[in-house]
Amino acid sequence: MNVQFFPSRRIALYMAKTFVLRSLAVLVALILVLQTLDLLGESGKILAQPGNSDSDLWYYVSLRFPQLVARFLPFSVLLGTLITLATMNQNSEIVSMKAAGISAHQIIAPLVAASVLIAGISFIFNERVVTRATATLNDWQAVKYGPLESSNGITTNAWVRDGDDLILAERVTGSGAGTRLHDISLFDRSGGRLIAVITAERARPADGGWLLEEVERFDVNTTTAVQSPTMIAARGVEPDQFTLSDVRADEQGFATLIDSIKDLKAAGFPTEALEAGLWHKISGPLSAVLMPLLAAVAAFGLARSGQLFLRAVLGMALGFAYFVVDNFALAMGNLGAYPPLLAAWAPFGLFLLIGETVLIRTEE
Repeated sequence: MNVQFFPSRRIALYMAKTFVLRSLAVLVALILVLQTLDLLGESGKILAQPGNSDSDLWYYVSLRFPQLVARFLPFSVLLGTLITLATMNQNSEIVSMKAAGISAHQIIAPLVAASVLIAGISFIFNERVVTRATATLNDWQAVKYGPLESSNGITTNAWVRDGDDLILAERVTGSGAGTRLHDISLFDRSGGRLIAVITAERARPADGGWLLEEVERFDVNTTTAVQSPTMIAARGVEPDQFTLSDVRADEQGFATLIDSIKDLKAAGFPTEALEAGLWHKISGPLSAVLMPLLAAVAAFGLARSGQLFLRAVLGMALGFAYFVVDNFALAMGNLGAYPPLLAAWAPFGLFLLIGETVLIRTEE
């Protein structure tokens, strides 16, 4: 019995190379189809903006392409594994390896090792490329594919609480002393009762508060509206409270998101959803490591028994079930129903045990 981790250097390189090339081919095919369909759906909105041209379509593709790669890379690894192992089983290569005393775990070991490398590259790609592309695309979509007003990013629908009062800024640009609020609604409340609604077109930091411009105050009790050119409100509310109120996990790298979570906790904001997104930045790319294990059922069993197709379907079902459970757990984490660590890591641990169980029961 061969007790080494890998069956042999030659076999390991052959299997890893075949697996990586087929996974890459599946990824390219998926991205081409999905990018085309996505562009067809968005091109009308992009070109409807005055001044936009065909170059803006290519700019959209450059921003959307990294998102599609990050999202469908695990699917590609799953399908690449199924194609590789089913083909080897059909050509009796798996049978030859088993006859040479190579165990099932040794057969899939090269695929797992290659998946670890893919997961590492995916994590770096997400940190360096996907987060920046996502932030830029969200800012661009916030202005309906029009000109971006600020290189510092745009926050939309930012809610801030000031005592009993609630402040809504539909758009926030800049940062620090250069923060600018647009289309502001201030709900003046006392004891849980709404006293007045103050609306303004713009606001900027001034005199320890915010200078509202083009102001209208609607008094709920008298149902009268009073207009004024300027007004000072929301004293003590810091600019960071508006920019931090719309922190998105998919727009920030791992280290930056840790700092944002600390700032949000200090400001009294809930951070459970962001913490789940933080840990999912690791568990998400690592899902590629699970795919060879879940799809390994397609490798074993005699091809001539007529069950190869059923085994491939079972491997595909296990892989897609993981993505369903992972998305469900992450959604529960965003709602606060699951603790962040459980939301990010429970699906990975569960399907790791399921994959090992299926592999042992079917072959070992």
